Amino acid sequence: MADLLLIHGSCHGAWCWRDLIPALAARGLSARAIDLPGHGDGRDPASVTLAETAEAVRAASTPQTIVLGHSWGGFPVSAAAELDPGAMRGLIYLCAYVPKDGTSLIGMRKAGPQQTLGGATEKNPAATAYSFRPETAPELFYHDCPPETAAYALEHICPQPIRPQDTPITLGTSFASVPKAYIRCVQDRVIPPGYQAQMAAGLPPHMVHDFRASHSPFFADPEGLAALITQIVKDL
Repeated sequence: MADLLLIHGSCHGAWCWRDLIPALAARGLSARAIDLPGHGDGRDPASVTLAETAEAVRAASTPQTIVLGHSWGGFPVSAAAELDPGAMRGLIYLCAYVPKDGTSLIGMRKAGPQQTLGGATEKNPAATAYSFRPETAPELFYHDCPPETAAYALEHICPQPIRPQDTPITLGTSFASVPKAYIRCVQDRVIPPGYQAQMAAGLPPHMVHDFRASHSPFFADPEGLAALITQIVKDL
């Protein structure tokens, strides 16, 4: 049975995989999720580092683990692959950032063709974390999700530490050696689908898949997403 480790995006946590994990299990795939440091643990956001988030992913992986990163999760999963490429079988980017050496998440977001988060976030008084405004999050993240699911998500989203996302990543041959796949969400309102295609352009074409969903495919269509992941696992 394949082992999947699911890594959440900004302001989310392990809770966001609630519907996908049982859908994967029904297809014979074992899946588990972790909370990245600084998410719901009471930590001072200023103390959370990119290196720490990468180590959390690496420590939760085994040589048979396929690590899936959503959105910002593309950064820590990539950094974990650079730390120890033997600690995982492969990477799946789910409408995620595929970083380049020397870039930060904030830098990549600003370099994107469209700035989708204008007015959608607010910083804490210390400017060490940001949160999504509840009046804008539904249309950005959950526009094709059941209303009760969107409500569940809004009850659980938490502040996102800024420091890890403002830290340039270091990537080299270790990261390059890990097999990778990309799932592009064509109805995404957070990371433009065209930008996702650009970031996935360096991957083998047969490992890049389009999925008709928003930035939250795990809530919008968990069964369809599980079916696609099952297919990708066979190819990695």
